[in-house]
Amino acid sequence: MSQVRPTNIVLHKQSHELEISFDDGSAYTYPVELLRVYSPSAEVRGHWGQHAKLQVDKQDVNIDDIIPVGQYAIKIVFDDGHDSGLYDWDYLHDLGRKQAMYWTEYLERLHEAGHERKAPSWQAPAQDGSAQDS
Repeated sequence: MSQVRPTNIVLHKQSHELEISFDDGSAYTYPVELLRVYSPSAEVRGHWGQHAKLQVDKQDVNIDDIIPVGQYAIKIVFDDGHDSGLYDWDYLHDLGRKQAMYWTEYLERLHEAGHERKAPSWQAPAQDGSAQDS
């Protein structure tokens, strides 16, 4: 059973982020790409003991819909067609709390698999050449 509950969920479509505040006072902003590559679905995590499937080229993914599931989770419908897996409150809280670790782990797995993460197409390049979110 979930120990934390969200008090507010806000989708920022332009910046491809989901913001969630919890009743323990914590608040996290999740890049949609992180939510997609760490989907709790069997398709991503693996079926029946199979290894997790590395998600690649998800830097431009966004959220089409967020559907409440009872009092314990949400179902996220991504614009790439992925819509399986339930994001329960504890999973989202953990993903937010350990976001830097999960992101680093994802980038390392991409590198080990020989994939290079491209910059999101929706991010305008900054004047100094680095990417920025508007």
